[in-house]
Amino acid sequence: MSLRINDVVPDFEADTSQGPIRFHEWIGDSWAILFSHPKDFTPVCTTEFGAVARLNEEWQKRGTKVIGISVDGVEEHKQWIGDIASYAGCDVGFPIIADEDLKVAKLFDMLPADAYLPDGRTPDDSATVRAVFIIGPDKKLKLAMIYPMNVGRNFAEVVRALDALQTANGQGVATPADWTIGQDVIVPLSLSDEAAEAKFGKIEKVFPYLRKAKLPG
Repeated sequence: MSLRINDVVPDFEADTSQGPIRFHEWIGDSWAILFSHPKDFTPVCTTEFGAVARLNEEWQKRGTKVIGISVDGVEEHKQWIGDIASYAGCDVGFPIIADEDLKVAKLFDMLPADAYLPDGRTPDDSATVRAVFIIGPDKKLKLAMIYPMNVGRNFAEVVRALDALQTANGQGVATPADWTIGQDVIVPLSLSDEAAEAKFGKIEKVFPYLRKAKLPG
């Protein structure tokens, strides 16, 4: 059964580049982002992990922990982190899970239950381990993105999506296409015009079912 939006994500124990963790305990009361890749020392993923490292302050501002996952081991991770830090020009402050037995990749439905890693494997053998999961403090999946190996992930979009999720969940609203902080939000259909005006002030009625408003102060 695949992992769906608003499902509680699997809990697990794993070794990481920063020591052992239990996933739900590691998340704590924070938001969390789990992002995965098929192998250490691969070119696209090196650029991606560097991008995540450079965004350290942005994750902290949003009360969000980030954690990588690879199907290689802790020692490979620690060696690869040197390359990532060199490429990014900054420290790599987040842990990377060692998923050599594919337990986590299978729990998150990134690989089929009968998957295994052959001797002399290449990244193609775990190509579907190229996902981003945004998880709320309630340990529920809020958003998932899956990418092919030859397209680098856009972490500016991950930050934007995180902002939208935190705003939508925190304010009881929805956000329109391409929304960024400070722009109008969408008034939920559950509110009448009168209730919406009482909550938000002036509302813009584009259609009866599409109403926009600014968030209070």
